[in-house]
Amino acid sequence: MCGIFGYIGKKYDSAKIVFNGLKTLEYRGYDSWGIAAVAKKTSSSNQATIIIKKKAGKIGDANVSDLPRSTISLGHTRWATHGGVTDINAHPHLDCTGTLAIIHNGIIENYDEIKRELVDFGHRFISETDTEVAIHLIEETLKKLQKRYSATKTHDELLTEAVRKSFNRFIGSNAIIVVSAKSEVFLAAKNGSPLVVGKGDGENFLASDAHALLPYTRTVHFMEDETLVKVAKDSISLYALSSTRAKIPHFTHLSWKETVTRKGNYPHFMLKEIVEQKDIIGRIAIENNPKIATVSQAIIKSYGTYIVGCGTAAYAGLAATYIFSKIAKRHINFAVGSEFSYLLDFLSPKSLVIALSQSGETIDVLDAVKKAKEKGAKLIAMVNVMGSTLYRMADEVLLLGAGTETAVVSTKAFTAKLAYLILLASKIAGYEDEGRNALKKAALVLRRIFEPDSTRNIRRLVDTIYRKEHLYVIGRGISYPLALETALKIKEASYIHAEGFAAGELKHGVIALIEKGTPCIAYLANDETYGANLAGAMEMKARGGYIIGVSYKPHEVFDYYIPVDDVGIATSIPAVTIGQLLGYYLAVKRGLDPDKPRNLAKSVTVK
Repeated sequence: MCGIFGYIGKKYDSAKIVFNGLKTLEYRGYDSWGIAAVAKKTSSSNQATIIIKKKAGKIGDANVSDLPRSTISLGHTRWATHGGVTDINAHPHLDCTGTLAIIHNGIIENYDEIKRELVDFGHRFISETDTEVAIHLIEETLKKLQKRYSATKTHDELLTEAVRKSFNRFIGSNAIIVVSAKSEVFLAAKNGSPLVVGKGDGENFLASDAHALLPYTRTVHFMEDETLVKVAKDSISLYALSSTRAKIPHFTHLSWKETVTRKGNYPHFMLKEIVEQKDIIGRIAIENNPKIATVSQAIIKSYGTYIVGCGTAAYAGLAATYIFSKIAKRHINFAVGSEFSYLLDFLSPKSLVIALSQSGETIDVLDAVKKAKEKGAKLIAMVNVMGSTLYRMADEVLLLGAGTETAVVSTKAFTAKLAYLILLASKIAGYEDEGRNALKKAALVLRRIFEPDSTRNIRRLVDTIYRKEHLYVIGRGISYPLALETALKIKEASYIHAEGFAAGELKHGVIALIEKGTPCIAYLANDETYGANLAGAMEMKARGGYIIGVSYKPHEVFDYYIPVDDVGIATSIPAVTIGQLLGYYLAVKRGLDPDKPRNLAKSVTVK
C-alpha cells in the first residue's frame, strides 16, 4: 500500500532521485507524500540536520528543489491507517531531537501500549500515527543504549541495535527505514511488508517494489521477513532480527524489461488497460506456455486443490470453481484469502494451493499461503508481478504477463486469470485445442466491443444511470462471479453503491432493495442458467427495476440491451469487460479520476 524509496550515495540530487522513485510507486495508491533529506554540516552549523517536506494529496509535479543538496534522502507515499489524511500525519516522522527520521509501511498493532509507555518517559507526539510512535521508541532505546555503551560502541552500532530491539517489539506486518543525522547509513527492518535493497556503484537504494529500482540498478536483494539491513553508500550488511548474527545477502540480477507506462492517446490508464485485453487474451490463446502442462499435472495429482485470492482475484477464484466443474468435471475449493487461514484443517502435504494475485504482495494471500506451506501443501502462484513476494514463495509460477497495471482498478489481470484458468481446465479435460479456440473467439469479441458503435451504446446507458445511488447485478453459474466483479468495478471507479448477487438469492432479501428506476444488470449466458436468470430479471422489473441485459440475444424484459457474442464459457471474458467499461465511463461522467479512486490502494500490504 504505502510506497517507500530511499537513496544513499554520491549524488547530491538525492531528493530528486527519491521524488522520481515515488512517482513510479504512485500506482500503489496513496493519499499523502513526503521526503526527508539529510543536510550536511556547514560553516554555520556544526551538525547535520534532517529537512522534511511532506503534504497531503497527490505528489503531481511537486517542487523538491527547496530541499537541501544531499547524498542521503528517503521518501514515502502514505495510505492512511492511523490518523486522518493531513500534512502532519504524512511520513517521514521525526523523533524529539529531530535527528532521527522514519518511513514505514504496515500497521503496528500494539502502538497504543508503546505510546503510553513513551508518554510516561516524557515523549510528546504531534501526529496520530503509529509510525511516529516507532521513531520515538527507537529514540528512547538508543538513549538507554548510549548510557551503557557509548564508550565502547559507535553511533552506527548503537543505532542498529536500537532499531533491532524496537522493531522486535512491534506486532503486525511492518517495514521501516530509519536515518540519523549523525551517521551516513540507512537502517531498514522487515517483517511482512515488502522491502527491496538495490546495489549500485558507490550508491545504494531501498524500495517497496523492485521495479522502482530498474532505472538505477538491476542488482537487488529481496529482504526476507525478520531481517534488518544496514545500507551505506558503498556497503550493505544484513542481520537477523532475532540476534546480532550477520547474514549474507543474496543478490539477484533482474533481467526484466524496464517498462515506462504511458497513456498514449487514451485519457486514462484504466481505459487503456481495458482495451489492451483484446491483445492479451489473443496472445494467451496462441502462446505455447509450458507451465500449462506443469500446473495442470499438479492439479491432477493433488488430493484437494484450493484457490485463494482477495478482491478481484477472489472473484477470479470463484469463477475457477465453475470453469473446472464445467470443463474438467473437477471440484476446486475456493476461499477468500483473509478467511483461508481458518480453513486449514483439511490441508496436507498432498494438497495444492493456487494463489491468485495481481501484485503478488496481497498480505492476506501471503499469510494464507505461508500457513498452507507450513502444512506441507504445494503452492502455485498465478501472479502478474515478477519477483514479488508471492512469486518468490511459490513452488511453481504461472506468470500472467498482462503488463503493468497502472490504474488502481484492476482489469486486464482479471481476464488474464480467467484465460489461464480456462486453458488449465481444458488441458486437464484433454481439450486444450478447444480451450485455445474459445479464447481466440473471445479476443475477436473483445475487438468488437471496443468498436465505436459498441462503446457509444455503453456511454448512452451511462448518461441514463450515472446519477443513481444504487445499482445491482445478478448472474447464475459463471455469470455469478461476473456480477460480483462488475459491481466491484462500478463501486471502485464511480463510487456508486453497487452489489452483485446470485440471481437465486433475489427472493432471500435482495428484492427488498429494488424500487422504481433502480438500475439492475442481468448477465444472461447461453447455457442452462438462461431461463432462471431471465426469471430473476423479470422479478426485478416487476418491482420497478430498470433492467440492463448483457446477453447474446435481446429480450423484451430488457429496458436496455448490451450485446455480447456467445463463445461458450469464454464469453465470461468479453462479458465482464462490459462491466469494466461501465465502471470506467460512470467514473468519467461523474467527474472522477478512475485511475486513482479515493481510499483504494493497488497493492494491499496491510490487514
